[in-house]
Amino acid sequence: MNKIKRYINRESLSWALYDWANSAFATTVMAVFFPLFFNDYWSKGVDTVDTTARLGFANSAVGVLIMFSAPILGFISDNSSLKKRFLLIMTLLGSLSTFFLFFVGQGVWLVALILYILAAIGFSGGNIFYDALLTSVANKNRYNFVSSLGYSLGYLGGGILLALNIFMSLNPGKFGIESSAYAVRYSFITVGLWWLLFSIPLFSLVIEKKNKRNRVFDSFKQSFTSVLKTFKEIKNYKPILYFLIAYWLYIDGVDTIVRMAMDFGISLDLQRDSMIKAFLLTQFIGFPAALLFGVFAKGKKGARNGIYLTLVIYLTVSIFGALLDTETEFFILAGVIGLVQGGIQALSRSYFAEIIPKERAGEFFGFYNMIGKFAVVLGPLLIGTTGLMLRKFGFNSEMATRGGIFSVSLFFIAGGIMYHHAVRVEKRDSQY
Repeated sequence: MNKIKRYINRESLSWALYDWANSAFATTVMAVFFPLFFNDYWSKGVDTVDTTARLGFANSAVGVLIMFSAPILGFISDNSSLKKRFLLIMTLLGSLSTFFLFFVGQGVWLVALILYILAAIGFSGGNIFYDALLTSVANKNRYNFVSSLGYSLGYLGGGILLALNIFMSLNPGKFGIESSAYAVRYSFITVGLWWLLFSIPLFSLVIEKKNKRNRVFDSFKQSFTSVLKTFKEIKNYKPILYFLIAYWLYIDGVDTIVRMAMDFGISLDLQRDSMIKAFLLTQFIGFPAALLFGVFAKGKKGARNGIYLTLVIYLTVSIFGALLDTETEFFILAGVIGLVQGGIQALSRSYFAEIIPKERAGEFFGFYNMIGKFAVVLGPLLIGTTGLMLRKFGFNSEMATRGGIFSVSLFFIAGGIMYHHAVRVEKRDSQY
């Protein structure tokens, strides 16, 4: 018990509960019900290649916005003591936009996409300030564990609400709801409320470290100048630079699989209920798996090796995923993804926290999130564009979609090569 208390205290647990809160959006909305409902309700009757392209371009739009704003937000984070306040703004944007998806009628796909983009901005933008708060709630030797705790609670919380929403969509009458379509719409309300409710511990109990500079009201020009300066300085931190490039490449594949897997299954005419249950399996496998990665991958060396392992598994998943044909194969891949998804995210975050200057955590995490979201620009865009191009050259919709999914493997190959180079440089520099 005393050993557990050394790793988990009130502040770190309150911080980690924000993952429990906002992961409901990542699971119920982003991964499952939005792409499903977007195809079957908001874009009913539209060819699957076109709906895939629309969804891919929407995710890319979010990536572009976060890519350009993340360094500025990171600068604000480092030069003020207002991380929690900006996190609250992003939380309200995301949760309320999700809530209002309930009111979007059938066929109104553009309004649905706009609300989804706003909600995704709240989710991704909030994570910049949330990640930066890691250095306020944990010492350096606890980064891996606390980071993994956040992801594991995210899987558990997101999985619990997803299970409830799945049960509600399959049995609407038991909840006094007239149809499955309305049950899915009510799920957007539950996500918005869940996100707000379980964010309260962080805003109430986490004590943000004070920043003496406190220059939040600096002009945009000064903020942008500082960002450019930091970008130039990153070139002097070779391990950080190479790791960010590697992360940019491999996290593209991870996020793209999360956001586009349901849409891919729909394009192959897999059973909706089976795919939803497969995503639920991913969540509940992801909970203990992410936590175990944090327990066993101790310190910088453990994080290094853990990332290597997850990259190999993801490369395998991306290749075989493009070839799957049945619900059983979809289930198997969902289970495998559950084993490594939280691990690669948590270990990447904690490894990055290990190698950056602590006093500039917000600024560097701004670049970290910028790189991640820029990757999300490329992945869904590549899938959508590849599908449209292959269809133009005479391939049917199924083969065009498979080609897009297969292209994701290129990011894991390139990312793995660059990551190995980053580790070599980091090991070399640590000797001096």
